[in-house]
Amino acid sequence: MKTSITFILALFLVSPGLCRGQVSGNLAFSESGSKARAEQRERAKRGVPEPERPPTGTSMFVDADVLMNIKADEYIAVFGLAQEGETVAECSQKMEAVVQEFTDALKAMKIGDDDLFLDFVTQTKIYGFEVMGDIAREKLVGFELKKNLSVHYRDRSLLDKLVIAAARSKIYDLIKVDYVVKDVNLVQDKLMEEATKVIQQKVARYDRLLGIKLLPPAQVFAEIPAVYYPSGMYDSYTAAESEAVQGALNRQKYTVQLARKGRTFVFNGLDGDGFDQVINPVIIEPVVQFTLHLKVKYEVEQTKAK
Repeated sequence: MKTSITFILALFLVSPGLCRGQVSGNLAFSESGSKARAEQRERAKRGVPEPERPPTGTSMFVDADVLMNIKADEYIAVFGLAQEGETVAECSQKMEAVVQEFTDALKAMKIGDDDLFLDFVTQTKIYGFEVMGDIAREKLVGFELKKNLSVHYRDRSLLDKLVIAAARSKIYDLIKVDYVVKDVNLVQDKLMEEATKVIQQKVARYDRLLGIKLLPPAQVFAEIPAVYYPSGMYDSYTAAESEAVQGALNRQKYTVQLARKGRTFVFNGLDGDGFDQVINPVIIEPVVQFTLHLKVKYEVEQTKAK
């Protein structure tokens, strides 16, 4: 399974190094985004609609929610290529030259043909204006050819070299990076094991602290897994304050030119809030996040009237 993540190319031109975060940081400027949607989805899984609630007062549910952070095993970077020309043949020749130059550079990184795939995207006409007197008439001036080149690699640190090699071939569009987790079944097994432990601990806790005895056998009422990939877990913000301009009698006198304010993108994954157990809780890089909601139904032992 895999995921996607879209970056601005400039993000990958920054030299890698150790980053130390603030207690809150500029993320405080962010509005509710990807993380909020993921948290909302997790909360929705835990609800029980009225028709699905226990039919009697002698049964109850025991829930377990587990989060597991997994580093990717492999990656797929997708670069966008575009060439323009007066004819389709000219576009194709330019595209072939760019692809050849880039793939030759990749071979030096031990990335062979089996790790590459060139996807034809679009071939469109380009129109311009021809001005004759007071008439500007559209006319066909050329063609544009677009293709996507997917690059499969395993070393996470190789991305910087890929971006530099692409830039040397005048490829500046890094569309996305897919994160691949190879053994998803192993992850699901681990989640189920941990969720089962949580259920057993809660059953024992209810008996010890509340005197509620839950009787076997347990019935699995709901088993709801979910996966959150880095592509859906990035938030953006602009850490800047701006002046406010009030209307005045001479407001037409000036044209206001706003300063460019850079936007920052940050991986803002799920944390431990709302989960009974978090496996691999320390996150220093974007990860694939697996969750499991397990809901089990028990019958409650009834106290006999004396």
